[in-house]
Amino acid sequence: MTSRNTHQIRHAKVLPRAAVLVGVGLLVGLTGCQSDSGGQRPAAKPGASSAPHGHVEGAEETSEQQSRLVLADAGTGTVGVLDLITEDITPVNVTPPKRTGGVRGLRTDGRFAYLRTDDATYAVDSGTWTVDHGDHVHYYRAPIRPVGPVGGPGTAQVHSDQSVTAVSSVTGGTQLLDRKKLEEGTVPRGRSLSDAGSGSGSGSGAAVPYAEHLLVASAGAERDTVEVRSRDGASVAALDEPCASARGEAVTRRGVVFGCADGALLVSEDKGTFSATKIPYGRAVGAGERAVDFRHRAGSTTLAAKAGDDAVWVLDVTDRTWTRIGTGPVVAANTPGEGGPLLVLGEDGALSAYDIATRKRTARADLLTKGTASAVVEVDISRAYVNDAGGRKVYEIDYNDGLRLARTFPVGFAPTHMVETGR
Repeated sequence: MTSRNTHQIRHAKVLPRAAVLVGVGLLVGLTGCQSDSGGQRPAAKPGASSAPHGHVEGAEETSEQQSRLVLADAGTGTVGVLDLITEDITPVNVTPPKRTGGVRGLRTDGRFAYLRTDDATYAVDSGTWTVDHGDHVHYYRAPIRPVGPVGGPGTAQVHSDQSVTAVSSVTGGTQLLDRKKLEEGTVPRGRSLSDAGSGSGSGSGAAVPYAEHLLVASAGAERDTVEVRSRDGASVAALDEPCASARGEAVTRRGVVFGCADGALLVSEDKGTFSATKIPYGRAVGAGERAVDFRHRAGSTTLAAKAGDDAVWVLDVTDRTWTRIGTGPVVAANTPGEGGPLLVLGEDGALSAYDIATRKRTARADLLTKGTASAVVEVDISRAYVNDAGGRKVYEIDYNDGLRLARTFPVGFAPTHMVETGR
Protein backbone atom coordinates (compact mmCIF):
# COMPACT_ATOMS: atom_id res chain seq x y z
CA MET A 1 0.00 0.00 0.00
CA THR A 2 1.07 3.54 -0.62
CA SER A 3 1.73 5.54 2.53
CA ARG A 4 -0.80 8.28 3.23
CA ASN A 5 1.62 10.54 5.06
CA THR A 6 5.01 9.20 6.04
CA HIS A 7 5.74 12.11 8.36
CA GLN A 8 2.49 11.51 10.19
CA ILE A 9 3.06 7.79 10.56
CA ARG A 10 6.64 8.30 11.74
CA HIS A 11 5.82 10.78 14.49
CA ALA A 12 2.33 9.82 15.66
CA LYS A 13 2.13 7.96 18.96
CA VAL A 14 0.07 4.85 18.23
CA LEU A 15 -1.63 2.58 20.72
CA PRO A 16 -1.06 -1.16 20.23
CA ARG A 17 -3.89 -2.75 18.35
CA ALA A 18 -4.65 -4.99 21.32
CA ALA A 19 -5.41 -1.93 23.38
CA VAL A 20 -8.29 -0.93 21.15
CA LEU A 21 -9.95 -4.21 20.23
CA VAL A 22 -13.54 -4.35 21.34
CA GLY A 23 -15.23 -7.68 21.88
CA VAL A 24 -18.32 -6.87 23.90
CA GLY A 25 -21.87 -6.16 22.75
CA LEU A 26 -23.23 -2.69 23.22
CA LEU A 27 -26.28 -3.61 25.25
CA VAL A 28 -24.74 -6.59 27.00
CA GLY A 29 -21.46 -5.00 28.03
CA LEU A 30 -22.31 -1.42 28.95
CA THR A 31 -21.15 -1.72 32.56
CA GLY A 32 -17.79 -3.12 31.49
CA CYS A 33 -17.08 0.06 29.49
CA GLN A 34 -17.70 2.55 32.25
CA SER A 35 -14.35 2.40 34.00
CA ASP A 36 -12.34 3.69 31.02
CA SER A 37 -12.47 7.49 30.83
CA GLY A 38 -11.89 9.17 27.49
CA GLY A 39 -13.34 12.60 28.29
CA GLN A 40 -12.58 15.60 26.13
CA ARG A 41 -11.23 18.25 28.51
CA PRO A 42 -9.06 21.22 27.64
CA ALA A 43 -7.29 21.08 31.00
CA ALA A 44 -6.39 18.55 33.68
CA LYS A 45 -8.72 17.56 36.50
CA PRO A 46 -8.84 19.88 39.53
CA GLY A 47 -6.03 18.99 41.87
CA ALA A 48 -3.90 17.36 39.17
CA SER A 49 -1.51 20.31 38.99
CA SER A 50 1.35 18.16 37.75
CA ALA A 51 -0.54 17.13 34.61
CA PRO A 52 0.56 18.93 31.43
CA HIS A 53 -1.70 21.38 29.60
CA GLY A 54 -4.24 19.55 27.49
CA HIS A 55 -3.99 16.36 29.52
CA VAL A 56 -6.97 14.02 29.11
CA GLU A 57 -7.29 11.08 31.46
CA GLY A 58 -7.23 7.77 29.57
CA ALA A 59 -6.19 9.29 26.23
CA GLU A 60 -2.91 9.89 24.45
CA GLU A 61 -2.12 13.30 22.99
CA THR A 62 -0.40 13.27 19.60
CA SER A 63 1.25 15.81 17.34
CA GLU A 64 -0.96 15.02 14.33
CA GLN A 65 -4.67 14.55 13.68
CA GLN A 66 -5.68 10.92 14.25
CA SER A 67 -8.31 10.11 11.64
CA ARG A 68 -10.48 7.02 11.75
CA LEU A 69 -13.37 5.82 9.58
CA VAL A 70 -16.42 4.24 11.21
CA LEU A 71 -17.98 1.77 8.77
CA ALA A 72 -21.31 -0.07 8.97
CA ASP A 73 -22.92 -2.82 6.89
CA ALA A 74 -26.63 -2.12 6.29
CA GLY A 75 -27.38 -5.78 5.67
CA THR A 76 -25.62 -7.60 8.49
CA GLY A 77 -25.18 -4.87 11.10
CA THR A 78 -21.41 -5.36 11.11
CA VAL A 79 -19.55 -2.30 12.40
CA GLY A 80 -15.82 -1.66 12.19
CA VAL A 81 -13.46 1.25 12.79
CA LEU A 82 -10.60 1.73 10.31
CA ASP A 83 -7.59 3.53 11.76
CA LEU A 84 -6.01 5.50 8.92
CA ILE A 85 -2.65 5.67 10.73
CA THR A 86 -2.14 2.00 11.65
CA GLU A 87 -4.50 0.63 8.93
CA ASP A 88 -6.02 -1.70 11.56
CA ILE A 89 -9.76 -2.46 11.53
CA THR A 90 -11.37 -2.79 14.96
CA PRO A 91 -14.70 -4.69 15.11
CA VAL A 92 -17.38 -3.16 17.33
CA ASN A 93 -20.44 -5.10 18.47
CA VAL A 94 -23.35 -2.68 18.77
CA THR A 95 -26.37 -5.00 19.12
CA PRO A 96 -27.24 -8.11 21.16
CA PRO A 97 -25.99 -11.36 19.57
CA LYS A 98 -29.51 -12.61 18.80
CA ARG A 99 -30.64 -9.46 17.04
CA THR A 100 -30.83 -9.42 13.25
CA GLY A 101 -31.03 -6.45 10.94
CA GLY A 102 -28.56 -3.82 9.89
CA VAL A 103 -27.65 -0.19 10.29
CA ARG A 104 -30.00 2.27 8.55
CA GLY A 105 -28.01 5.47 8.99
CA LEU A 106 -24.77 6.84 10.40
CA ARG A 107 -23.84 10.27 11.79
CA THR A 108 -20.87 11.71 13.66
CA ASP A 109 -20.07 14.74 15.79
CA GLY A 110 -16.32 14.43 15.22
CA ARG A 111 -15.64 11.83 17.89
CA PHE A 112 -18.71 9.64 18.38
CA ALA A 113 -20.48 7.75 15.63
CA TYR A 114 -24.26 7.41 15.94
CA LEU A 115 -25.71 4.32 14.27
CA ARG A 116 -29.42 4.23 13.55
CA THR A 117 -31.03 0.78 13.53
CA ASP A 118 -34.65 -0.36 13.35
CA ASP A 119 -35.15 0.05 17.09
CA ALA A 120 -32.72 2.69 18.37
CA THR A 121 -29.72 4.92 17.76
CA TYR A 122 -26.45 3.74 19.30
CA ALA A 123 -23.32 5.72 20.16
CA VAL A 124 -19.85 4.35 19.46
CA ASP A 125 -16.77 6.16 20.77
CA SER A 126 -14.28 6.13 17.88
CA GLY A 127 -11.50 7.07 20.32
CA THR A 128 -10.11 9.97 18.31
CA TRP A 129 -10.89 13.68 18.40
CA THR A 130 -9.56 17.23 18.16
CA VAL A 131 -9.89 20.06 20.68
CA ASP A 132 -9.55 23.52 19.13
CA HIS A 133 -8.50 26.30 21.51
CA GLY A 134 -8.40 28.93 18.77
CA ASP A 135 -4.68 29.72 18.83
CA HIS A 136 -3.70 26.02 19.04
CA VAL A 137 -5.25 22.55 18.87
CA HIS A 138 -4.86 19.24 20.69
CA TYR A 139 -5.14 15.82 19.00
CA TYR A 140 -6.12 12.73 20.97
CA ARG A 141 -6.47 9.00 20.50
CA ALA A 142 -7.95 6.48 22.94
CA PRO A 143 -9.48 2.98 22.90
CA ILE A 144 -12.48 2.38 20.65
CA ARG A 145 -15.58 1.27 22.53
CA PRO A 146 -19.38 1.01 22.29
CA VAL A 147 -21.34 3.29 24.59
CA GLY A 148 -25.07 2.58 24.34
CA PRO A 149 -28.48 3.64 22.98
CA VAL A 150 -28.92 7.42 22.93
CA GLY A 151 -32.10 7.86 20.91
CA GLY A 152 -34.94 6.19 19.06
CA PRO A 153 -34.93 4.72 15.56
CA GLY A 154 -35.91 8.02 13.94
CA THR A 155 -32.81 10.01 14.87
CA ALA A 156 -32.01 12.45 12.06
CA GLN A 157 -29.26 14.73 13.39
CA VAL A 158 -26.72 14.80 16.20
CA HIS A 159 -24.69 17.88 17.15
CA SER A 160 -22.34 18.40 20.10
CA ASP A 161 -20.05 20.80 21.87
CA GLN A 162 -17.85 20.06 24.89
CA SER A 163 -20.80 20.10 27.31
CA VAL A 164 -23.94 18.86 25.59
CA THR A 165 -25.00 16.49 22.81
CA ALA A 166 -28.31 17.22 21.09
CA VAL A 167 -30.02 14.21 19.49
CA SER A 168 -32.84 15.33 17.18
CA SER A 169 -35.43 12.95 15.71
CA VAL A 170 -37.41 13.12 12.49
CA THR A 171 -40.57 13.71 14.51
CA GLY A 172 -39.17 16.97 15.88
CA GLY A 173 -38.23 15.91 19.40
CA THR A 174 -34.73 16.66 20.73
CA GLN A 175 -32.97 15.03 23.67
CA LEU A 176 -30.11 16.82 25.44
CA LEU A 177 -27.37 14.56 26.82
CA ASP A 178 -24.50 15.31 29.19
CA ARG A 179 -21.43 15.13 26.94
CA LYS A 180 -19.06 14.31 29.80
CA LYS A 181 -21.05 11.21 30.65
CA LEU A 182 -20.80 9.99 27.06
CA GLU A 183 -17.04 10.55 27.15
CA GLU A 184 -16.87 8.47 30.33
CA GLY A 185 -18.56 5.60 28.51
CA THR A 186 -22.02 5.84 30.03
CA VAL A 187 -25.40 6.80 28.58
CA PRO A 188 -26.83 9.74 30.53
CA ARG A 189 -30.56 10.25 30.97
CA GLY A 190 -31.67 12.68 28.29
CA ARG A 191 -33.67 15.85 28.89
CA SER A 192 -36.36 16.79 26.41
CA LEU A 193 -35.73 20.17 24.83
CA SER A 194 -39.47 20.91 24.74
CA ASP A 195 -39.74 20.15 28.46
CA ALA A 196 -36.78 22.39 29.30
CA GLY A 197 -37.65 25.35 27.08
CA SER A 198 -40.54 27.74 26.88
CA GLY A 199 -39.82 29.48 23.58
CA SER A 200 -42.30 30.79 21.07
CA GLY A 201 -41.53 28.06 18.57
CA SER A 202 -42.22 24.37 18.65
CA GLY A 203 -38.59 23.40 18.29
CA SER A 204 -39.42 21.11 15.40
CA GLY A 205 -35.99 21.32 13.76
CA ALA A 206 -32.53 20.19 14.77
CA ALA A 207 -30.84 21.72 17.82
CA VAL A 208 -27.22 22.80 17.39
CA PRO A 209 -25.00 23.60 20.41
CA TYR A 210 -23.09 26.80 19.63
CA ALA A 211 -21.32 29.50 21.69
CA GLU A 212 -22.54 28.00 24.99
CA HIS A 213 -26.15 28.11 23.77
CA LEU A 214 -28.50 26.05 21.58
CA LEU A 215 -29.73 27.15 18.17
CA VAL A 216 -33.09 25.60 17.39
CA ALA A 217 -34.99 25.80 14.11
CA SER A 218 -38.52 26.57 15.28
CA ALA A 219 -41.94 26.82 13.64
CA GLY A 220 -43.34 29.98 15.19
CA ALA A 221 -46.89 31.27 15.23
CA GLU A 222 -46.23 33.80 12.45
CA ARG A 223 -43.07 32.64 10.68
CA ASP A 224 -40.27 30.09 10.81
CA THR A 225 -37.32 31.26 12.88
CA VAL A 226 -34.09 30.11 14.43
CA GLU A 227 -34.34 30.49 18.17
CA VAL A 228 -31.46 30.97 20.64
CA ARG A 229 -31.86 28.99 23.85
CA SER A 230 -29.72 28.38 26.90
CA ARG A 231 -28.08 24.99 27.35
CA ASP A 232 -30.89 24.19 29.75
CA GLY A 233 -33.38 24.82 26.95
CA ALA A 234 -34.80 28.12 28.17
CA SER A 235 -35.66 30.68 25.50
CA VAL A 236 -33.13 33.51 25.09
CA ALA A 237 -34.11 35.18 21.81
CA ALA A 238 -35.69 34.61 18.40
CA LEU A 239 -33.54 35.90 15.58
CA ASP A 240 -35.12 38.54 13.35
CA GLU A 241 -34.16 36.98 10.02
CA PRO A 242 -36.62 34.17 9.13
CA CYS A 243 -35.67 30.74 7.83
CA ALA A 244 -38.67 29.20 6.13
CA SER A 245 -38.89 25.39 6.14
CA ALA A 246 -35.50 24.98 7.82
CA ARG A 247 -33.81 21.77 6.82
CA GLY A 248 -30.12 20.88 7.01
CA GLU A 249 -27.43 22.52 9.11
CA ALA A 250 -23.64 22.74 9.41
CA VAL A 251 -21.23 24.20 11.97
CA THR A 252 -18.38 26.30 10.55
CA ARG A 253 -15.75 28.62 11.97
CA ARG A 254 -17.89 31.59 10.98
CA GLY A 255 -21.08 30.32 12.53
CA VAL A 256 -23.88 27.82 12.05
CA VAL A 257 -25.51 27.46 8.63
CA PHE A 258 -29.19 26.47 8.35
CA GLY A 259 -30.73 25.52 5.02
CA CYS A 260 -33.87 27.57 4.24
CA ALA A 261 -36.40 27.50 1.41
CA ASP A 262 -34.85 30.64 -0.10
CA GLY A 263 -31.17 30.00 0.65
CA ALA A 264 -29.18 29.70 3.85
CA LEU A 265 -29.18 31.44 7.22
CA LEU A 266 -25.80 32.06 8.85
CA VAL A 267 -26.01 32.51 12.62
CA SER A 268 -22.96 33.94 14.36
CA GLU A 269 -22.08 35.21 17.83
CA ASP A 270 -19.93 38.09 19.05
CA LYS A 271 -19.44 38.81 22.76
CA GLY A 272 -22.70 37.14 23.69
CA THR A 273 -24.79 38.76 20.95
CA PHE A 274 -26.27 36.52 18.24
CA SER A 275 -27.00 37.73 14.73
CA ALA A 276 -28.38 36.14 11.57
CA THR A 277 -27.51 36.82 7.94
CA LYS A 278 -29.51 35.43 5.02
CA ILE A 279 -27.51 34.12 2.03
CA PRO A 280 -30.15 33.90 -0.73
CA TYR A 281 -29.90 31.62 -3.74
CA GLY A 282 -30.40 34.62 -5.99
CA ARG A 283 -33.01 32.87 -8.10
CA ALA A 284 -36.09 30.74 -7.71
CA VAL A 285 -35.23 27.27 -6.44
CA GLY A 286 -37.75 24.45 -6.25
CA ALA A 287 -38.08 22.20 -3.22
CA GLY A 288 -36.32 19.37 -5.04
CA GLU A 289 -33.28 21.54 -5.78
CA ARG A 290 -32.75 22.89 -2.27
CA ALA A 291 -29.51 22.32 -0.39
CA VAL A 292 -30.54 20.20 2.58
CA ASP A 293 -27.54 17.95 3.36
CA PHE A 294 -24.41 20.04 3.76
CA ARG A 295 -20.97 18.40 3.52
CA HIS A 296 -17.61 20.02 4.20
CA ARG A 297 -14.15 19.52 5.65
CA ALA A 298 -14.02 20.23 9.36
CA GLY A 299 -12.80 23.79 9.86
CA SER A 300 -13.70 24.85 6.32
CA THR A 301 -16.23 27.54 5.43
CA THR A 302 -17.06 26.10 1.99
CA LEU A 303 -20.00 23.69 1.91
CA ALA A 304 -21.32 21.30 -0.74
CA ALA A 305 -24.85 19.94 -1.13
CA LYS A 306 -26.76 18.15 -3.86
CA ALA A 307 -28.94 20.42 -6.02
CA GLY A 308 -31.52 17.94 -7.21
CA ASP A 309 -30.38 14.88 -9.15
CA ASP A 310 -27.83 16.33 -11.56
CA ALA A 311 -26.10 19.31 -9.95
CA VAL A 312 -24.33 20.44 -6.78
CA TRP A 313 -24.53 23.65 -4.76
CA VAL A 314 -21.33 25.14 -3.34
CA LEU A 315 -21.89 27.65 -0.54
CA ASP A 316 -18.99 29.99 0.29
CA VAL A 317 -19.85 31.16 3.79
CA THR A 318 -17.04 33.74 3.85
CA ASP A 319 -18.08 35.43 0.57
CA ARG A 320 -21.81 34.76 1.17
CA THR A 321 -22.25 33.27 -2.31
CA TRP A 322 -23.83 30.21 -3.91
CA THR A 323 -22.43 28.46 -6.98
CA ARG A 324 -24.43 25.82 -8.85
CA ILE A 325 -22.35 23.32 -10.82
CA GLY A 326 -23.97 20.98 -13.33
CA THR A 327 -22.42 17.56 -12.79
CA GLY A 328 -24.82 15.02 -14.25
CA PRO A 329 -26.40 12.34 -12.02
CA VAL A 330 -24.81 12.67 -8.59
CA VAL A 331 -24.69 10.33 -5.59
CA ALA A 332 -22.49 12.30 -3.19
CA ALA A 333 -20.42 15.48 -3.09
CA ASN A 334 -17.94 17.21 -0.79
CA THR A 335 -15.18 19.79 -0.89
CA PRO A 336 -12.08 20.61 1.17
CA GLY A 337 -12.71 24.32 0.53
CA GLU A 338 -10.10 27.10 0.54
CA GLY A 339 -9.18 26.75 -3.12
CA GLY A 340 -9.72 23.00 -3.26
CA PRO A 341 -11.90 21.20 -5.81
CA LEU A 342 -15.50 20.11 -5.62
CA LEU A 343 -15.52 16.30 -5.46
CA VAL A 344 -18.54 14.55 -6.96
CA LEU A 345 -19.32 10.84 -7.04
CA GLY A 346 -21.60 10.05 -9.98
CA GLU A 347 -24.14 7.30 -10.43
CA ASP A 348 -21.69 5.63 -12.81
CA GLY A 349 -19.26 5.11 -9.90
CA ALA A 350 -16.74 7.69 -11.14
CA LEU A 351 -15.29 10.37 -8.89
CA SER A 352 -14.85 13.77 -10.56
CA ALA A 353 -13.08 16.95 -9.49
CA TYR A 354 -14.43 20.37 -10.49
CA ASP A 355 -12.82 23.78 -10.36
CA ILE A 356 -15.39 25.76 -8.38
CA ALA A 357 -14.48 29.11 -9.95
CA THR A 358 -14.79 27.91 -13.56
CA ARG A 359 -17.32 25.11 -12.90
CA LYS A 360 -15.26 22.87 -15.19
CA ARG A 361 -14.29 19.27 -14.52
CA THR A 362 -10.53 18.91 -14.04
CA ALA A 363 -10.11 15.19 -13.28
CA ARG A 364 -12.00 11.91 -13.26
CA ALA A 365 -11.33 8.49 -11.68
CA ASP A 366 -13.38 5.32 -12.14
CA LEU A 367 -13.85 3.77 -8.68
CA LEU A 368 -17.09 1.88 -8.09
CA THR A 369 -18.92 -0.60 -10.29
CA LYS A 370 -22.09 -1.11 -8.23
CA GLY A 371 -23.75 -0.28 -4.94
CA THR A 372 -23.17 3.47 -5.24
CA ALA A 373 -26.52 4.64 -3.83
CA SER A 374 -25.28 4.87 -0.22
CA ALA A 375 -21.71 5.92 -0.97
CA VAL A 376 -20.32 9.14 0.52
CA VAL A 377 -17.24 11.28 0.02
CA GLU A 378 -15.41 12.18 3.25
CA VAL A 379 -12.72 14.86 3.03
CA ASP A 380 -9.86 15.90 5.30
CA ILE A 381 -6.88 18.22 4.88
CA SER A 382 -5.20 16.21 2.11
CA ARG A 383 -7.24 13.12 1.26
CA ALA A 384 -10.75 12.03 0.32
CA TYR A 385 -12.37 8.69 1.19
CA VAL A 386 -15.07 6.82 -0.74
CA ASN A 387 -16.83 3.69 0.55
CA ASP A 388 -17.46 0.87 -1.92
CA ALA A 389 -20.14 -1.42 -0.48
CA GLY A 390 -20.19 -3.67 -3.56
CA GLY A 391 -16.42 -4.11 -3.56
CA ARG A 392 -16.16 -4.33 0.27
CA LYS A 393 -13.46 -1.67 0.17
CA VAL A 394 -12.66 1.93 1.04
CA TYR A 395 -10.61 4.09 -1.33
CA GLU A 396 -8.25 6.87 -0.29
CA ILE A 397 -7.87 9.57 -2.94
CA ASP A 398 -5.25 12.29 -3.24
CA TYR A 399 -7.44 15.08 -4.58
CA ASN A 400 -4.43 17.39 -5.01
CA ASP A 401 -2.83 14.97 -7.47
CA GLY A 402 -5.43 14.42 -10.18
CA LEU A 403 -7.56 12.08 -8.02
CA ARG A 404 -4.69 9.62 -7.64
CA LEU A 405 -5.64 6.42 -5.82
CA ALA A 406 -3.36 6.56 -2.76
CA ARG A 407 -4.52 3.48 -0.81
CA THR A 408 -7.19 0.79 -0.99
CA PHE A 409 -8.53 -0.76 2.21
CA PRO A 410 -10.26 -4.17 1.92
CA VAL A 411 -12.49 -4.26 5.01
CA GLY A 412 -14.04 -7.74 4.89
CA PHE A 413 -17.68 -6.55 4.88
CA ALA A 414 -19.86 -4.19 2.90
CA PRO A 415 -19.19 -0.62 4.17
CA THR A 416 -22.65 0.69 3.28
CA HIS A 417 -22.30 3.66 5.62
CA MET A 418 -19.18 5.66 6.51
CA VAL A 419 -18.18 8.68 8.59
CA GLU A 420 -14.74 10.12 9.42
CA THR A 421 -13.84 10.99 13.01
CA GLY A 422 -10.91 12.67 14.71
CA ARG A 423 -11.87 16.15 13.54
